[in-house]
Amino acid sequence: MIVQPIVAGIVAALTGFASSFAIVIAGLLGVGATPAEAASGLLALCVLQGLLAIVLSWTSRLPLAFAWSTPGAALLVAAQGSTSSFGAAVGAFLVCGILVILTGLWPALGRAMTSIPAPVSGAMLAGILFPLCIAPVTATIEAPLFAIPIVLVWLILQRLAPRWAVPAAIVIAIVGVAVMSGGSPLGSSNWAPGLHFVLPVLDPLTIVSLGIPLYIVTMVGQNVPGFAVLGTLGYTNLPTRSMLVGSGIATTLAAPFGGHSVNLAALSAAITGGPDAHPDPGRRWIATLSGGVSYLALGLVAGAAGAFIDHASPVLIVAVAGLALIGAFTTGVVSAFADPEHRLAAAVTFVVVASGIAVAGIGSAFWGLLAGLGVYLLFRARKKDGNPRTAEDGSTADEEEPREHRR
Repeated sequence: MIVQPIVAGIVAALTGFASSFAIVIAGLLGVGATPAEAASGLLALCVLQGLLAIVLSWTSRLPLAFAWSTPGAALLVAAQGSTSSFGAAVGAFLVCGILVILTGLWPALGRAMTSIPAPVSGAMLAGILFPLCIAPVTATIEAPLFAIPIVLVWLILQRLAPRWAVPAAIVIAIVGVAVMSGGSPLGSSNWAPGLHFVLPVLDPLTIVSLGIPLYIVTMVGQNVPGFAVLGTLGYTNLPTRSMLVGSGIATTLAAPFGGHSVNLAALSAAITGGPDAHPDPGRRWIATLSGGVSYLALGLVAGAAGAFIDHASPVLIVAVAGLALIGAFTTGVVSAFADPEHRLAAAVTFVVVASGIAVAGIGSAFWGLLAGLGVYLLFRARKKDGNPRTAEDGSTADEEEPREHRR
């Protein structure tokens, strides 16, 4: 039945768009974009990830879904104020896209990315998301009348219909914005979609503090989980090179128009690649094809989305973004602290990244990654030197063993 995968694709696109478009626009605004440039970035991302899904799903007959990098957008929010030049940020997006292309063409780079220890990469992701995840708490204090209903709706639907929890929270936020503005949440803005070209500026500091962390977060927080989801669903013979090179090309094309990163989808992949899309795995590619077409249509509302963010209270927008990212934050924390032997490295990474510091113009994501890897390698070297197995908190293996095992 062809209707089932078509509907699944539409649902995946709608939930993907509604649950994170606010984060994307807020992130682009945070690194210097104007509202029109932010809306242009959202439009470019919708069009290119939609086209990529259509082309690769059609040619491979596999459910290959693509999306923008939500953790990457959160990184942009966390980097707010780190650069006043959106052109420099666009240059960093461009470098990110080139690195993803190289990852697809050069397997050694892909292996290097996947060899970043899970405690460090998970803590880096959690540290980037942490400031956003506490925003709902702050919002309930600063604007309780509007924020508390958003949180309550999200919490109730997390219990009853988790897939719709964030979209419903955004609807409540739109109502709140309308009440606060005394009318339409879009005001008198011109919200017709349009692309705005931004000349990339290759600023070394911005590339190091924004471009490289964006690449790492996109690979570790989006592409790797995306491959894992498809593998879990039974799709093992994937065109990995085409997927990575395609997403990297899409990113480089989106960058001059404000788009930050296109990558393999994880949540959407679970919807379009699972049995809910179609009982026959050979027919599920229709769902990603439908999702790609849906994203082309959703690009038409990018201007309205930008106008909404422009007129909304930043407190409410960041609160909704925080609710949308709690799941990803939880995944990062679990990955970071699962291994007792490397919890100190994870803690150091998390604390440095979450601090938001900038040294020599380079942001905390880079320094946190560097510090965490340093601690990780230090304690790994101690083990290789033949010392007793020592946990990072200073306790020995004997101290960690149950008392009855020591007798």
